[in-house]
Amino acid sequence: MTVADLPRAGIDSAAAPRSSAAVAALSIEGVSYSYGARRALHDVSFAVQPASFTALLGLNGAGKSTLVALITRLFGLQSGRISIFGDDIASAPGEALRQLGVVFQPRTLDLDLSVMQNLQYHAALHGIGRGEARSRADQLLTRIGLADRAGNKVRDLSGGQMRRLEIARALLHRPRLLLLDEATVGLDVKARADLIGHVRRLVTDDGVSVLWTTHLFDEIEASDDLVILHHGEVLARGAIAKIATDTGTEGLHAAFRQLTGTDHLGGAS
Repeated sequence: MTVADLPRAGIDSAAAPRSSAAVAALSIEGVSYSYGARRALHDVSFAVQPASFTALLGLNGAGKSTLVALITRLFGLQSGRISIFGDDIASAPGEALRQLGVVFQPRTLDLDLSVMQNLQYHAALHGIGRGEARSRADQLLTRIGLADRAGNKVRDLSGGQMRRLEIARALLHRPRLLLLDEATVGLDVKARADLIGHVRRLVTDDGVSVLWTTHLFDEIEASDDLVILHHGEVLARGAIAKIATDTGTEGLHAAFRQLTGTDHLGGAS
């Protein structure tokens, strides 16, 4: 069963933008960050539009995970501004983060709890009542094809199933923006394709806004809004065709090589 076969559940109509639909799902403005003398990000600015898929592409050490830590407030901002649907994460963190669901690169599931227990625990952290939590969890597990594994311990799932469960968990509180940091690391080709397809359907079927960080070219489609991050700086953004035209190249590989001086994407940052 696919997302399209089930009722829309990822969007809470009560969480509609307070002002204009033109407000960005995620706005990053002039963000810089340093670890002591080492600069990780320098004047990073871009936006994720509502109901869109934005891919953040970069080499190991580009600064992707640092940016994720800033968006999620694991790190405090040193300079610049980040807002989620108009809510500033520094001045209105509660309002901002309520609209954000996150799948971090390291897996964060409790392996000794069941699939359902993982979801119920997360729901409790968001103040969702037990009955409502069970209803939402049942629906999400059906959507990701794990309804029959609700009582199984997480350690018995495959890597791809664990990732799908993490996405379901991130959607429990019905956020409007989903952030996934190198979500396919360690998955085989089929599991990667299934996971990316699931996330893309969340955009088209539910209107979820997605920021997808990756170091892999084949996870990016021509229609995506692409941001290329290298050594902490945004080198280009827009559709692949636009970036290729701007760099006088043909295709993503050649454009990336032209911009960064390298033709190989290494491990995740």
